[in-house]
Amino acid sequence: MGFMFMSGLVLTMHYYDNHNWLGFLKKRFNGSIWTYFIWTFIIFTLPMLVGMSSVSNNLLAKYVEHLLQGDLYYMYYLLVTLQLYLVFPIIVWLFHRWPNAHNRILVISFVFQLALTTLIKYKLWYVDTSSWPYWFHAYSINVIAYQFFFIFGAYTSQHYEAINTFIHDHIRTITIIFIILSLGTIAYYRILNQNILGLSSDHAHSANQPYMMVFDTVAIPLVFWIGKQYAAWRERGMPQILEHLISTGAKISFGIYLDQIVGLLLLEWLLKLANLSDWMLLILLPVGWLSVIMVSFMIAWFFYKVSPLGFMIGRPQVHFKDIKIWFANFRHTTVTDSNIEH
Repeated sequence: MGFMFMSGLVLTMHYYDNHNWLGFLKKRFNGSIWTYFIWTFIIFTLPMLVGMSSVSNNLLAKYVEHLLQGDLYYMYYLLVTLQLYLVFPIIVWLFHRWPNAHNRILVISFVFQLALTTLIKYKLWYVDTSSWPYWFHAYSINVIAYQFFFIFGAYTSQHYEAINTFIHDHIRTITIIFIILSLGTIAYYRILNQNILGLSSDHAHSANQPYMMVFDTVAIPLVFWIGKQYAAWRERGMPQILEHLISTGAKISFGIYLDQIVGLLLLEWLLKLANLSDWMLLILLPVGWLSVIMVSFMIAWFFYKVSPLGFMIGRPQVHFKDIKIWFANFRHTTVTDSNIEH
């Protein structure tokens, strides 16, 4: 949910007083929708190309279906983000309409989110929603299912100093609660979800649960505080090579998120060849985690450095307006040369 929080925070910082919504939608959709199309296609076809899944019939129809449903790995986040762009003007309007009631907006959003996740977990999961429109019964791609984290980010943008002071003054309590909730996820999953409630694996792991919502809400301030400590360390002076590595990682972080499928598939292929025991898999878990990050980092860095591949990770080196200018200049040059010849 940190992605949702950061999206709300950054967008509000840039557009709270800039209400050119047509320009906002044009810029944001141009920067995201093509990335969504491309990586949905890659994630859909790559397993078939490497022989890790069978070739699907009606490829175009299947591809369009995946685009509409956002059901391939982590593509749901991009689909939710595209929905956020559509409703973001409403969030800004709320904060402008009630400038003295921002705390109330945040509390109402939290209560609504808690009620919604409770309804999904304990009621809607058992209702036959197959006849409903996909957007309503596939909660993971519905922007409403994450509205609190977007609004929390927008609230933080407008009350940054107050939030920063609160976190600084209560970081010990926040950390203790986070540790308790982290350990509690084990009992929550094993004892409550599996043994008592007898939930399926998908249901037990779903992010749309009240416990996980509270856990994420506590985790965000902790990560926020860690980020502030990094900023302070950087101000005091840190190893230049480490600073450069983190800075580069920040620039290509979206690309790492997008291309991680390559590292994951490579790791899956290697594990199938190795045929390791469960205990060896557990021991080597950090190695696998780091290897996926390294592969994803290198691919994203390659796209970032090699023009025009930056558009693959949302960092285009060549923009559409540059192409228009080039074509205009080329056309002008061609016409001029033609006139000279005549």
